[in-house]
Amino acid sequence: MSHFIRRQRYLIDFTVASLARRKGKNLGLLGVYTLIVFLLASVMLFTQALRQEAGLLLQGAPEVVVQRMVAGRHDLIPADYLERMGRIRGVAARYGRLWGYFYDPAVQANYTLMVPRDRDIADGEIIVGHGIARTRGLGLGDFIAFRASSGTTFSFRVADVLAADAELVSADLILVNEADFRAFFGIADGLYTDLALEVRNPQEVRKVAEKLTVLLPDTRPILREEILRTYDALFQWRQGIVFVLLAGSLLAFVIFAWDKASGLSAEEKREIGILKAIGWETADVIRMKFWEGALVSLGAFLLGYLAAYVHVFFFDAALFAPVLKGWAVLYPQFSPQPYVDGLQVATLFFFTVFPYTVATVVPIWRAATTDPDAVMR
Repeated sequence: MSHFIRRQRYLIDFTVASLARRKGKNLGLLGVYTLIVFLLASVMLFTQALRQEAGLLLQGAPEVVVQRMVAGRHDLIPADYLERMGRIRGVAARYGRLWGYFYDPAVQANYTLMVPRDRDIADGEIIVGHGIARTRGLGLGDFIAFRASSGTTFSFRVADVLAADAELVSADLILVNEADFRAFFGIADGLYTDLALEVRNPQEVRKVAEKLTVLLPDTRPILREEILRTYDALFQWRQGIVFVLLAGSLLAFVIFAWDKASGLSAEEKREIGILKAIGWETADVIRMKFWEGALVSLGAFLLGYLAAYVHVFFFDAALFAPVLKGWAVLYPQFSPQPYVDGLQVATLFFFTVFPYTVATVVPIWRAATTDPDAVMR
């Protein structure tokens, strides 16, 4: 075993020296290879970070949201629907929610107004997201006026600003109390935007949803896991768009790498002939060239992935963030939390390192099995 390891080490030393003799060509290949790995890894890392962020943020969401449908559209739901549900086994809590959208012509952006359950807000006061505070230049104690659809102008005092680290979901959020919300949107007492249910056992969520469709046939239950799947599909779609945009660069690199790996220059053929003439075995020549391809591809993978990690988690993926996060007037500013998916790393490694390494074996095998005199000629 120790003899085998020493032999491989000597082959690697000779391979590194051989690469250094053609450093200009090999550095060019390494640079292009690293750039391609960097682009692919950046997209994969940032997309996975967004998925993780969405999953963490939705952990506190209710397991089931019930919406009333009228003519195929979402409509306000009466409070007596809570009573009509009866006592569904497994439901730990049920309550009505109030939320809606308001378009602010001052910044040409939509705000989300919501009545929170876990904090009290005084009449005439609001709590705004960090994105709104930044865009409108608001601070504690400032006043802001909104014109409702009824034509009445409402003035609110900013009581607090939501934390900046929650900006991914709260950039356009405004929290108000129930009385101000109903007055602003003209919603009568006894009506809610939708209903929320919390289920004790996660295994019973779908069963609860099935019972709801029977008890309330004009409603549509939305499960938290369905929202997560929607986010996942959305991020995959955006990731696919970026990959399509990079398709031309990837194809050019594949052609370039395949030409480099599958074709031997006259100097390389002469080197192989000399090695065969001085007593190298065919297997040793193949191993040496295999290590050459492996070192180049592995080095490019490590450099590209490390650069992508720094780009995504230290520079907030500045190259791809607008495409993958989406467009908005109130653009959320947040730093993704470092997360690496082992399966994604293995997939990227397989499709970037393995093909190039294998592509070096076939032409080398042909040259190594040829007579040394014929190769050198």
